[in-house]
Amino acid sequence: MEAIILCGIQGAGKSTFCRDRYWESHIRLNYDMLRTRHREKLMLAACIESKQSFVVDATNPTILDRERYVSQAKAAKFKVIGIQFVVPVELAVGRNAMRATKQCVPNKAIYATAAKFQPITFAEGFDELWLAIVSADGIELKEKDSAI
Repeated sequence: MEAIILCGIQGAGKSTFCRDRYWESHIRLNYDMLRTRHREKLMLAACIESKQSFVVDATNPTILDRERYVSQAKAAKFKVIGIQFVVPVELAVGRNAMRATKQCVPNKAIYATAAKFQPITFAEGFDELWLAIVSADGIELKEKDSAI
């Protein structure tokens, strides 16, 4: 059982990454789709109770944002994996501009998320940490060790 927590600014490619890697194996928890924290809590509880692997597809910019998922998953003996998307803000803004109008977020939201972003650490309770290095050419996944 895996709990995968994605984190990174809007336009980094988290949802595409989620679709490409976890579509057939993990339940996707995404606030934009579920629309309320209540629904998100219900879905998370269902995954925990049924021992179903899940991926949290959200910005999760702060330690506190990530803690609500990490603590529950750890208590239920899930392997908890964090993936931080590292992307230049200008690239994320450009990618966001190419989205369909309904999916486009205001640029100020991207800058606000970037300003408050706290890098993921093992101290949060993750069993594995990965960096998804985003460039115009794609995404390179690198394992983050405790020395970084």
